[in-house]
Amino acid sequence: MWSNAKIPLDRHGSIHNHVVVDVLDATFSALSDRTRRAMVERLSHGPVTVHGFTEGFAISQQMVSKHVASLVRARIVKKTKRGRESVCTLRPEALKAVNDWTMNYRQFWEESFDKLDAVVTQMKKEAGDGKRNGN
Repeated sequence: MWSNAKIPLDRHGSIHNHVVVDVLDATFSALSDRTRRAMVERLSHGPVTVHGFTEGFAISQQMVSKHVASLVRARIVKKTKRGRESVCTLRPEALKAVNDWTMNYRQFWEESFDKLDAVVTQMKKEAGDGKRNGN
């Protein structure tokens, strides 16, 4: 049952969390596509021209441009002009935000599994004690 007690709001924390969630929404949306994830993987080894992506993927130049635009909007990739070519570079800080967010849940699950392990160990011990006592 919910309490009617008033909870003070941390205005700065809620604004920060709202911004982080907005950034994560864009990042997860961009990374939801297999081709874009493959592009990010390729960029993790260094900059790639937009034309360079067309050589590695069996998709049209137009589709490559759409995928790159999605990654740029999500601020995962930075695109700069170098002469007549557009060069894409990975922005690791966008992926760090995802990592930071998931690390909170990793800690939660690790603690939960540790607690579960302790309960199971205790149950096994009690079951063993019961058998020795003739129960």
